Amino acid sequence: MFQLLKQIAKTGIKTEAYPLPDDALRVTVNRLQAAVLERFHGSLAIRHVDAGSCNACELEINQLNCAYYNLEGLGIKFVASPRHADMLLVTGPVSRHMAVALKRTYDATPEPKLVVAVGDCGGCSGIFGESPENYASCGRVSNVIPVDVVVPGCPPTPVALMQGILTAIDVKKV
Repeated sequence: MFQLLKQIAKTGIKTEAYPLPDDALRVTVNRLQAAVLERFHGSLAIRHVDAGSCNACELEINQLNCAYYNLEGLGIKFVASPRHADMLLVTGPVSRHMAVALKRTYDATPEPKLVVAVGDCGGCSGIFGESPENYASCGRVSNVIPVDVVVPGCPPTPVALMQGILTAIDVKKV
């Protein structure tokens, strides 16, 4: 224990400086807030569906709720039921056992619904491929349900996720 305390005293505190918001984040936040206010009257409800991912995209999605990105402050919240959702955020390649659940979730979401496929796996199957002989995976999300926007990256950054949500809102105007 003594050696550990000596090492801590010798090394000092090593932490990263808190990053300042860059211009891309500020612009994205302002545009996203304006779009949510205009189209959804200030409140957008998102249902996240993990269709068989490695959870890297989920870690980035969870970052959207931290104080730095503050998605709740923009009027965007995650809901537990697809019946309350305006948008589906789907991660991962769709595994065979999740295909029916994903279709039911899509059907339970009220119109007009938006679907965003997150990451390389959701958009183009990533490393899992599109082989019809694959016994475990249906491939990309668009093989199972219609997709409005794909957010590329493995995993995509929180800013890219916010831009994808904004693109989905802009693309599918009612």
